[in-house]
Amino acid sequence: MRITISGKNMDITESLRSAVEDKLSRLEKYFTPDTIVNVTLSVTKKRYQKMEVTIPMKGHIIRAEQESSDMYVTIDLVEEVIEAQLKKYRQKLVSQKQGTVNFKQEFLEADTDEEEEVNIIRTKKFGMKPMFPEDACIQMELLGHAFYVFRNAETDEVNVVYKRKDGNYGLIEAEN
Repeated sequence: MRITISGKNMDITESLRSAVEDKLSRLEKYFTPDTIVNVTLSVTKKRYQKMEVTIPMKGHIIRAEQESSDMYVTIDLVEEVIEAQLKKYRQKLVSQKQGTVNFKQEFLEADTDEEEEVNIIRTKKFGMKPMFPEDACIQMELLGHAFYVFRNAETDEVNVVYKRKDGNYGLIEAEN
């Protein structure tokens, strides 16, 4: 694996670089040597230590983001999240033959201890009247949800607004 580490609002010390490389090297058992791992370390406005890891792959992106008051704890958390994602989605990747080019064959062929299946237990249908994204945010807040699906009055496309961790809102639009 090729690990690229960058800092945002902070300097990357040699001990931090070493800790990130040591922790993420545990993931080498899953990936081929040419897999690229992008790491961004940062300090938030609230003085939290944040780490984002992105592993671009054919058809997929493996991503984890964690923050805590201690960067070394954050590094541990991110590694655990990525490992859990890989174990959970391995069966799906193998069965769909998607994105397996970056994974080691031993990982793909290994027996799974527990096969977690995605079970959709409820389906909802509802009418979507056209509205502006700002109105969708207000509706989301009134419902007490973290996201809201709506038909955009400007584009007539189905969009999603969501509440971000920083208290602001995000808008998801489909690419054409």
